[in-house]
Amino acid sequence: MTKGLSTSTASGNANVHSTNKQDLIRQLWLTADCVCFDVDSTVCVEEAIDELAKFQQVGALVEAITRNAMGGNMSFRTALQARLNLIQPTRPRLEQFLVSHPSQLTDGIAELIDLLHERNVPVYLITGGFHYIVDPVAKNLNIPLKNVFANRLLFNDDGTYAGFDEDEMTSDSGGKGRAVEYLKNQYGYQRLIMIGDGATDMEADANGFIGFGGNIVREKVRDAAPWFVNSFYTLIDELRNNTIANVAYHQRLPTRKYSTEIEAN
Repeated sequence: MTKGLSTSTASGNANVHSTNKQDLIRQLWLTADCVCFDVDSTVCVEEAIDELAKFQQVGALVEAITRNAMGGNMSFRTALQARLNLIQPTRPRLEQFLVSHPSQLTDGIAELIDLLHERNVPVYLITGGFHYIVDPVAKNLNIPLKNVFANRLLFNDDGTYAGFDEDEMTSDSGGKGRAVEYLKNQYGYQRLIMIGDGATDMEADANGFIGFGGNIVREKVRDAAPWFVNSFYTLIDELRNNTIANVAYHQRLPTRKYSTEIEAN
């Protein structure tokens, strides 16, 4: 019986600890001075590289490499190189892909980013995807292209695929963490929030992480994230329902302008 009571108490303490962590993240969300979003399966519904692979009729082969990489059998850069070598994304084919497969935004993301812009909160996109596909999404959401961290494809003069820029932060394992560290050091952000569906988003060393499961629920993220939401409207409601508290808080903070302040494109 004592053992049963002890187990119950431990479970109760774990629940309290989990609740406290969520409360802390919710408060941090209300006062964030920077918000970073993953793109695939977060800002956008689909995984762009998977859709591009299907478009190039190598979907099954690329999917197998992705599974192998997720199992820890190769680095992100090695997996990226192997997948792109199969896909061979020439400039003409990419242009055809963008026309026939425009990125589908997740419900609520446009409204959420508009709300953050209204509050003068800088917004960034940090992704292992490609500028060629992500930049049009950023323009659609009025996010400056300088606020996009993504991989850059390289082409020969005739438009054929020539590789990718290995100097991009997101071109190797731990890239999202490097991008977050850069933003903190460059602009002095102290309440940087990362929002995404994957473990790499959760491990990016942001000041606060919000797991997102609106398109796909990854169990590791759902179970470990201090706050996990299935809809961007949850985050919108949190901001709108706490306007008075936010005004009182921000009035105590020194006003400063960021070089990354949003400007409509």
